[in-house]
Amino acid sequence: MRVTHAPGKYADFEGLREQAVALRRAGYSLRQIRNELKIYNNDILNQLVKGEPPPAWTKRPNAKDDLREKARELRLQGWTYDRIQMELGCSKSSISLWVRDLPKPERRTRTREEASAIAKRGWEATLRLREEERQRTMRQAAEEVGRMTERELFLVGVGLYWAEGAKSKPYRRQERVTFVNSDPDMITVFLAWLRLLDVEPKRLRFAVHIHENADVAGIEQFWADHVGVERSVFLKTTLKRHSPSTNRKNTGEDYHGCLRIDVRDGADLYRRITGWWWGIVGEAQSYTPRATV
Repeated sequence: MRVTHAPGKYADFEGLREQAVALRRAGYSLRQIRNELKIYNNDILNQLVKGEPPPAWTKRPNAKDDLREKARELRLQGWTYDRIQMELGCSKSSISLWVRDLPKPERRTRTREEASAIAKRGWEATLRLREEERQRTMRQAAEEVGRMTERELFLVGVGLYWAEGAKSKPYRRQERVTFVNSDPDMITVFLAWLRLLDVEPKRLRFAVHIHENADVAGIEQFWADHVGVERSVFLKTTLKRHSPSTNRKNTGEDYHGCLRIDVRDGADLYRRITGWWWGIVGEAQSYTPRATV
């Protein structure tokens, strides 16, 4: 459509409106009308086409249209908001907005089993979302560590040993390096630390600590595979007597007892570990966070 009039100061408002309406009815968008009439004031442009619906091709598709139609269909079948929400995964507020003009279904009293099933599904959905968030947070935290330097592994190992390793007491001086733990990952880090310190593998001795009613042979093999040695080199396994009155939680396939690692001729290494720990404590006492910019 060709425009014959496009005044600069919009003096002839009615004339402009006639042209704008004609363009609108011809299927022009607001941007096209603006460019055709040289009307760059949005308020005036909207006034010129007031009351004229936009052409269908300019309407953006609504991503929720399908959900809305499905929600209305289910509501007409007598579904409650709770059931529609679980089926479609949308909020109750949206459902209410979409179906408020429809007749309410007759309320039926749920059986205890139905109520329990609905509550269970809702709780399972909540747990699933929590687990997804939990895994996402842990993955992000793991990425923050980056590549660990030898010094960082050194300091981690000192702290790890002082928290979990055997320590000499004033009333019983035993300067030896012994580390006992049930977590395979802790064992992995501790062995990596010993390699960093050039502790020869032949100086290491391994032994399992386990409850007597466990699969002793299978657990010994688990730890042998984990540390990369033959099961035959393990020292005699220490068995802990089982008390029927104790309600133990550490059972099942994930229970592997504890692995003890001894470093032979470790007195000098123990004294160095003690000194390293003193150094860390001294630095921590004088530590002041750096000013952030």
